[in-house]
This record gives sequence, structure tokens and C-alpha cells, in this order.
Amino acid sequence: MLLNSKGFDAGQPAPDFNLATPDGTRYCRDQIKGPKGMLVAFICNHCPYVIALIDRLASDMQALADSGIGCVAIMSNDYKSYPADTPDQMVKFAKAHSLRVPYLVDEDQSVAKDYGAVCTPDFFGFDAVGGLQYRGRLDNIGMRGDPAGREPELLNAMHQIASTGKAPENQTPSMGCSIKWR
Repeated sequence: MLLNSKGFDAGQPAPDFNLATPDGTRYCRDQIKGPKGMLVAFICNHCPYVIALIDRLASDMQALADSGIGCVAIMSNDYKSYPADTPDQMVKFAKAHSLRVPYLVDEDQSVAKDYGAVCTPDFFGFDAVGGLQYRGRLDNIGMRGDPAGREPELLNAMHQIASTGKAPENQTPSMGCSIKWR
């Protein structure tokens, strides 16, 4: 089912989490937070919307991490019902797309619920003190657009948040497949 990310209350604090990568390395929110903010991206391996943008997302996340914004990707789908999203497949997916930020498994789906994530991809951009500032899309390309005319909305917003503490007022919601709940 196609969904858009929902609106948000600016400044809402980032919920804590304690999740593991497929190899068992654990991360919590405070380990991910960077000195200039944090980006939490709910993604999965099989969603056509994620597949269409994963290379751009991986590149943008690396640029954000390099500039002091902590980044993490979280997979919250019920992977028993969607085998393309299993932890083993997450490792292959991250490697194939040069995703160099932690890619964590939300086994019980509680973190997606705590954040209010509804779709993949769904982005949550936080300022340096942990207040939610961005809940928009990655860019203006969509699933089949030409990257030559790309406006990196998330990247630009996170840089603005890092320098001013506030995101752009106009944010276009992310669009994607619904999270596959148990």
C-alpha cells in the first residue's frame, strides 16, 4: 500500500533505541547522534521506492556523516513474511549499494512505532539537541525521474538544520510502501 509520511511537531525529541546490525553489533540513539544532528531513515530491501533511491540516499548519508550529522538506517518490516528483508539480505543490500551507515533490525517493530514511521522510505531529521526538524522526502526525483535535475531536499535540509537549528518550512512528505507490520 502506498503511503506518505505524516506531519510532525517540530522539536519533538528523538526516541531512544537499542538495535543491532545483522551481525549483532548494537547501537543506541546516543551513539548515532552527531554533533550537528541525526538522520534516522526507515528503509527496507524490497520496496521499489527504496530501491529507486538507495544509491542517492547512501551517498547523501555519507555526506551528512562526513559533516557531523549522525545517520542510521532501520529496517522494521516483518521479514518472516517478506524474506527479501531478512537480516542476511540486509547485509547484501547494504554492500551492493555502498550503504556505510549502520543498518539496524527493528525485530519487534517498536522503534518504528515509537518514531511514528509509516512507510519506506521514511526520514526523521533531528537537530543537534535531538529535536525533530525534518520529515520530508529525499529529493524531487521520485521513482523514475532524471537525477540530472535533482534537488537533494533532505541533504539541504539537514545542512540547514546543522547551521541554523531549523529546517525549511516547506517539506514535501516522503512517499513509499507501507511498513509491513506483523
